Amino acid sequence: MTAYLVLDFSVRDLRGFMPYVSAIPAFIEKHGGKYIVQGAKPTVMEGDWAPERMVILEFPSPQHAKAFLDDPDAQALFSLRHATTDSKLILVDGCA
Repeated sequence: MTAYLVLDFSVRDLRGFMPYVSAIPAFIEKHGGKYIVQGAKPTVMEGDWAPERMVILEFPSPQHAKAFLDDPDAQALFSLRHATTDSKLILVDGCA
């Protein structure tokens, strides 16, 4: 079953965030993931959710997505994202 990581974020420090942007695709690919949406500015159609930017990643399974998030070699990059953005991240299962 596919799984999706959905990231809602706003960048506080663009210069500091750019090393993350450059390096994280290799870790996504390492775990079988791919970008579905990459840093797009969404258009709110209903409700009061107002994300500034969105990333949606597709993985072959929830286990692949969790392995990406748990990858010890990527932890410094995740810390960099946390330091330079305000972000919310969820994992959702795709349709069977």
